[in-house]
Parts: sequence; structure tokens; C-alpha cells
Amino acid sequence: MSFIPYGRQDINAEDIKSVVDVLNSDFLTQGPKVPLFEKSISDYTNVKYSFAFNSATSALHVACLALGVGEGDIVWTSPISFVASANCALYCGATVDFVEIDSKTYNLCPQELEQKLIQAKKNNSLPKVVIPVHLSGQSCDMEKIHKLSKEYGFKIIEDASHAIGAKYQGLPIGNCKYSDICIFSFHPVKIITSAEGGMATTNSSELATKLDLLRSHGVTRDMNLMENESHGPWYYEQVDLGFNYRMTELQGALGASQMNRLDEFIISRNEVVKMYNKQLSNLPVTLPYQESFNDSSWHLYIIRLNSGKTKFNHLETFNKLREANIGVNLHYMPIYLQPYYQKLGFKPGYLPKAEKYYSEAISIPVYSTITKEQVQRVCDVLKDIL
Repeated sequence: MSFIPYGRQDINAEDIKSVVDVLNSDFLTQGPKVPLFEKSISDYTNVKYSFAFNSATSALHVACLALGVGEGDIVWTSPISFVASANCALYCGATVDFVEIDSKTYNLCPQELEQKLIQAKKNNSLPKVVIPVHLSGQSCDMEKIHKLSKEYGFKIIEDASHAIGAKYQGLPIGNCKYSDICIFSFHPVKIITSAEGGMATTNSSELATKLDLLRSHGVTRDMNLMENESHGPWYYEQVDLGFNYRMTELQGALGASQMNRLDEFIISRNEVVKMYNKQLSNLPVTLPYQESFNDSSWHLYIIRLNSGKTKFNHLETFNKLREANIGVNLHYMPIYLQPYYQKLGFKPGYLPKAEKYYSEAISIPVYSTITKEQVQRVCDVLKDIL
């Protein structure tokens, strides 16, 4: 039987042509395609500024720097995410901590956040930045988190790596209504792809200037940002310590082309989700829960085994699915259980809800080109195993 991955890119002839056109053009980098991609994101999300990066990890790093994160600062995020959501703060020399998840959505829990903030205020250890992660494409409850940010004085970076095309309270994620900066990822398994790539959005002109500078060496040709008079048309200045985090024209062209089908991709994923919800509802698993104010992009479809009610345990179930050529995965092991974070002092048992989630979760295949027959095969195998 053919292998069914948990996620896969959807590349068509127009996407390929857009990349080939760049290869035949005068610009492989720093041309017109990256700004085109950025504009498509700004238009889609109704945000003022969008800046493309070579990865979402780079965008997260620069977002932290733009908000002034450095030595002595504290950043909080969700434990159930890819390590980049926490590593970005460590790159800046900050300390990282984690907020317990909501047992239904698996996102950072606003109530747990509030209790942690109350305690942190007493200990004089409040975070400078909180990074909520929109797991699977479902938004965290950003209005509640934003309200807490005003009370306790922290900034917000939305890690929306899973969530391009999703909506919160009827508005597109990325509009930064309840955050300072929002980050998207365009890795091949995400909703749209630019092969590798990321995007930072913001409504702040001050943050926009910093994001733009820091992604490109801290170098500018803008006379308003220079410290000295120009020496001539060739002149530029390095006014900050930045990085080479720019996106290439090849990536920009592919991303812009993919944006033309974003809504189509979301509709396809929702159809797959409906099939899973119908077929798997009577099995001893917990299906994904969706808040009424959310419209997920469905980057992932995560089931949780009902402990003690399945024929096989978590590992056995996972292995049997893989043996059936179904490319299941697990998103994610709590970040603080990684060896690097254990060396920073984190111990098992720190966040029980996150660890229970890890002991039960399995991501099953969902992507825009998966066929009804393949979805049926996943369901049949799950029914057989469970």
C-alpha cells in the first residue's frame, strides 16, 4: 500500500511557472516577488506591514529582538509547540518559561496564564513577552491574553506558524488586533509553502522599521535612518546588528502563487476534517475540539487516545499505524522535556496537562490533496486498531 504522509505540499503548474520565471529573470534575490508575496499577506490579513523571512524561526528571533528582548528578560510560551517557539527567546539571551495548556484546545490556557502572572508579580518575575502558539491552526483566545497583557505589561508575539488562513472572532489571524507581531510559517507541510520561509506581520510602524532592518544585516539606504550624510548613490549604513534572514525571489514567487489558492486549501482541509469527525466519532479517542469563535486552518488533525479504553497503548497504536503505511506523527513533546531544556533545570511533572496530552496525542494525515479513498483507509485502519 502507498504511504500516506501526515502533511504534504500542493504544487501546481502555476506555482512551477512562477519559480521558473524567476530563474529566467534578472533577480534571484531582492527583486519584485518578495514584496508581491508580502503584499498578498497584508491584503489577506488586513494588516499594515508584512515582512518575509527565510524561515518562521528567523522571524520569531527578529520579532523578539524588535520588542527589545535581551539578557535578564523573561519570555513565556506554550510547551506544546515546536522548539523554535521557545528557542527564539534564548537566542536573545532571555530566560524561557512555559504556561500550562488548555485541556480541550491544547493551546496556551488564559486562566493558567493569569494565575502564573499573579504569582510572577509577587516574585517580581513578570515576562517581557508572551508567545501564544495557535496549535493545529486554531487560535488561542487572544482577546483574553491581550487583556492580561495590558494589566501585567507584557508584549505579545502570536506564533501562527500553523494558522495562515484561519480566523479568530471572524477576522483573519495575522491582523495583529490583539498582538504586537504575528508570525507565519511556509514550510512544505504547512497550509501554503514557499519551500522554506516565514512572515512577520505588525501594525506598528516602529516595529516594522526594526523588523525590516534586522532581517537584512541592520543595513539601510533610508536617509531618515542614517546617522551621517550620504557619500553618494552607492552609500548605505549599518545602523544595527542584524542578520541575513531575507527570503529569496524563488521563495517569494512560490509563496505569492500559493496565496492564490489559500482559501481553496482551507476548504479542502475542512472537508477532510468533516470526514474524520463523522467516521471516528464512535472510537475510544477524543477528536479535536473547536472553540465557537475560531475557524481553524486545520494544519493538523490531532486525536487523543482515551487512556485505558483502547486495545493497544499509545506507542503500540502509533507503531501499528506506521506499519500500515500511514505517516502519523506527534505534535509535540513538551519543549521543556527536551534534553537541552532539562539542562536548564526543567523537570518531568512540571506541567501535568501538557504531559498527559503528550502521552495520548497522535496527528493523523490531513492535507489538501489527500483523497477520499486515503481518508477512508486511515479511518479503516484506526477502527481496526482501536
